Amino acid sequence: MTLSRSRFLTYLGKGAAALALAKSGVSSVSASAKKNLRSDGKLRVTGGFPDFKPVLPNESDSLVLPSGYRYDTIALYGDRINRAGDTFGFNSDFNCYLPFSNKKDNGLLWNNHETLGVLEYYVNGYDPRKSASNTRTDKQIEQYLYSLGGSIVRISKRDGVWKADPDSKYGRRIHGTTEFRLTGPAAGSPAMNGKNRVYGTFANCAGGLTFWNTVLSCEENVEWVVEACKLPDETHYGWVIEVDPFRPDSVPVKHTALGRFSHENAATVLSPNGKLTVYMGDDAKDQFVYKFVSKGSFDSNAGPANSRLLEEGTLYAANFEKGTWIPVDFESSDKLKNAKKENGETMFSSQADVLVECRAAAKLLGATPMDRPEDIEIHPLDGTVFIAMTNNDKHGNLFGQIVRIIEKNGDHSSLEFDYEVFAAGGSGSGFAAPDNMAFDKNGNLWMVTDISAANLNKSVYKKYGNNGMFVIPTAGPQSGKAFQFASSPVGAELTGLWFTPDETELFVSVQHPGETTSDFRKPTSRWPYGGDSDPRPGVVAIHLRG
Repeated sequence: MTLSRSRFLTYLGKGAAALALAKSGVSSVSASAKKNLRSDGKLRVTGGFPDFKPVLPNESDSLVLPSGYRYDTIALYGDRINRAGDTFGFNSDFNCYLPFSNKKDNGLLWNNHETLGVLEYYVNGYDPRKSASNTRTDKQIEQYLYSLGGSIVRISKRDGVWKADPDSKYGRRIHGTTEFRLTGPAAGSPAMNGKNRVYGTFANCAGGLTFWNTVLSCEENVEWVVEACKLPDETHYGWVIEVDPFRPDSVPVKHTALGRFSHENAATVLSPNGKLTVYMGDDAKDQFVYKFVSKGSFDSNAGPANSRLLEEGTLYAANFEKGTWIPVDFESSDKLKNAKKENGETMFSSQADVLVECRAAAKLLGATPMDRPEDIEIHPLDGTVFIAMTNNDKHGNLFGQIVRIIEKNGDHSSLEFDYEVFAAGGSGSGFAAPDNMAFDKNGNLWMVTDISAANLNKSVYKKYGNNGMFVIPTAGPQSGKAFQFASSPVGAELTGLWFTPDETELFVSVQHPGETTSDFRKPTSRWPYGGDSDPRPGVVAIHLRG
């Protein structure tokens, strides 16, 4: 389904009526299923599309997969990951698997740990709903910060089962008190209180992989943690971090050139001239889509030294009405140089100020407010850019949409683009609130949803059941039609989709099972062990073949 610019902008700004117009171009799930299912109930396979019978929306407290599929539980909150006794963090999100050379079934798994929310009780015994004031002890704050950030775990497949190594020398925690080095224009600036080094990462949502085999992890809703843990300087958080999993003693970095906002992920791609482009979304209502284009070019022989590409370049924000990328650059913008605060003071004095207050700068420059731009992924066959817009109830957009950007001449460093709505959430498509995405090598889009705990299985969202995983072909007769592949446990969302190199397995996180709990003695989810056990978020490997 393709919408013109004018219809799309109407769709963004005029709520439910415009949303109904947008959805009219998407076939209903029931109709498309009947048309594309074989007599045994499985999909007709075209162009490498996976062979499965779609699951139905449900409210079961389990990870539901199509008949014939299974999964291995790899790592759960509290599992030991090295001999020093470090443990796997809470509320798993983004996954990134980096195999050792010539060992596709043996490598390192990076996993993000986002936030605690109402499930904090299972980490430090504190119930955030019982006190109007913050009464956390120092010990509880220490436990809080340690549980977030990221984990590096060595994993391997033995006898057909994926398992984690609890004693690996590579096992490592990057958490809320880890030391970081700052790079880019804001490092050492007055906007960062002169700091070149800061401590801690948290609210780590999604991320990305660099071409030199390091991990990018993105700090999203940092204000929740800053407030809960009584931290003094919020500007030290809200950045894209880089970690080298293969060097356990390396100091991770925060790249300020990529801007400070509620980062969802960082999708990297090379332009024809070798420039590195990083696409990023700001996951909040009426916030913006960004991309960063490096000043230098990628050198395949430079290895980790290519990290310098993330230190110097130009950050852009998208104007969808004009189809242009606007430089968020102090030196080239009189608007930024002349901007004043309400009290008459200068708003920005340098590029460092612009990057630290990126949202204000992008708004001033005319970037287009969007419907919670979350995950951004690059199509492996045609290079188009897919963006999951989760929803925006401020405009009556309750179900979200997936937008596709087509850069001019296929050049990711271009300053002009076109776009379309690839798929809209709602009854017509069968999904609501698209979030994380991943492409398989055949160009099929795998997508998971994030209906909030407050809305899950209620009101207009009830028909969708628990959060799920969907497969959406991007070409052929089934293009744009969503088929449900998995359903999450109660209160959970599935996140962090990442394929093994041969695509025989798919790594997936099960985040915040039981988030709908009101009585911690009786959680709404007992995943993964059932019985009287407490819920434990973690990572699984879904076997797609064999």
